[in-house]
Amino acid sequence: MSTVVGHDPRTGQPVGGGVPHTSPADLDQIVAAATAAAPRLAALGPVDRARLLTGLADALDVAGEDLVPLAMAETGLGRPRLVGEVARTSFQLRLMATAVLEGSLVEAVLDSADPTAAPPRPDLRRMLVPIGPVLVFSASNFPFAFSTLGGDTASALAAGCPVVVKAHEGHPELTARCTALARDVVSDLGLPSGTFDAVYGVESGPAAVQHPGIRACGFTGSARGGRALFDLANQRPDPIPFYGELGSINPTVVTPAAIAARGEEIAAGYVGSFTLGNGQFCTKPGLLFLPAGHGLDGRLRELVGEVESAPMLTERVRAAFDTGVGSLADRPSVRVIAAPEASPGRPGQWAAPSLLATSAAQWSSDVEALSQECFGPVSLVVEYESPGELVAALSLLEGSLTATVHAEPVDGLPVADLLAVLDRKVGRVIWNGWPTGVAVAWAMQHGGPHPVTTNALHTSVGVTATRRWLRPVTYQSVPDALLPPALREGNPLGIPRRVDGVLVLP
Repeated sequence: MSTVVGHDPRTGQPVGGGVPHTSPADLDQIVAAATAAAPRLAALGPVDRARLLTGLADALDVAGEDLVPLAMAETGLGRPRLVGEVARTSFQLRLMATAVLEGSLVEAVLDSADPTAAPPRPDLRRMLVPIGPVLVFSASNFPFAFSTLGGDTASALAAGCPVVVKAHEGHPELTARCTALARDVVSDLGLPSGTFDAVYGVESGPAAVQHPGIRACGFTGSARGGRALFDLANQRPDPIPFYGELGSINPTVVTPAAIAARGEEIAAGYVGSFTLGNGQFCTKPGLLFLPAGHGLDGRLRELVGEVESAPMLTERVRAAFDTGVGSLADRPSVRVIAAPEASPGRPGQWAAPSLLATSAAQWSSDVEALSQECFGPVSLVVEYESPGELVAALSLLEGSLTATVHAEPVDGLPVADLLAVLDRKVGRVIWNGWPTGVAVAWAMQHGGPHPVTTNALHTSVGVTATRRWLRPVTYQSVPDALLPPALREGNPLGIPRRVDGVLVLP
């Protein structure tokens, strides 16, 4: 049987003996188990559902010291980064547990019968219920937080859905270890074996998307791969939701007043942000709009030159990066601020940062080519001559995860006009900060308009990510004893509910 083998990006050497590809028969068996587990998970009370999430978090914390070296070997990411990522992953599992216990995720709404309404209203009770088995695609750049036990998995389990993970080819051994850990927790809690499992191999992804037992999909990855899977999900005889986060350009705007007040600080923050993790963040600032005559070229060049080369996640990622940088640098309107020095060949998938620049007028005339995401340590400075030129350029942007504005309390630029343009383009607007770093919280929105996601209404980070895996059901005139506990008259779960239009807290 063929296997999926990861490779150390630092050396190019294989890691471990590989994990067997999932056969079509095995896929059928895994999805059948998830389908069988779905009613049991949907019926779990908040306490038991929270116990599953906290159990996974506890197990991950205990195993983290052993898992981090394996993650380092398969991804080339550094130890401090991965230790922090384990902590983030267990934190988001625990946050989902607290949200489940709080109870508002089910959005319970009760409308009493009213014969005087026009038309007369029967007793109506509405809530969100689990959609069924969810397919989660692991991301290459976050082997813990956006992978096996990451945000999509945590939110789906919080919603009461079984999870089937499609392992990323870049870290199969880590996926197998995390899957074994999760299955042990599931078994210890006496839950069905189909609560959690994983599949391996390139072919298993499309096959799982099309499997009739899968009811929704979550994906973080490339635009090309995500769009292909999105199309498969919608071409099924019974189309299913496909929530894809497909990369982002994340524009950052700096006003002349901000340059005057703290130009070098902004330059340092920018270089640190676009090279963080070797530029392999979906929130990397890919465009920096600076006023013409900013005078920061020299400092930017120095700062970029101080950043050491680092391994990229996979050979495929490195090849795409090389192609993307070359395509940008070859545009007639683009000049190079900083380029990596030629170095002798070395094993592995190493890359050094580059910084390019163009004018706002030239960017606007070549927007399609100059606004493509290039995943890796490269960014493009766009220099604007006037506020009007800046606003006109920003209006040409497609959807993005984030937009950042660096400005001063008293600023000569019409900042309100900038925000009015940007908040129509993105899911998160950042003031005097940097987009890399996504807090796990109730208020976080990690998503945005087309083409950055396949559905701008939802987030893949934060508590409300659970909404993707829930669907509404109204119960009309159903006897109280037959209603789900969340909708019964006495509110046995003690959760927030809206009763006859009024929010009632327990």
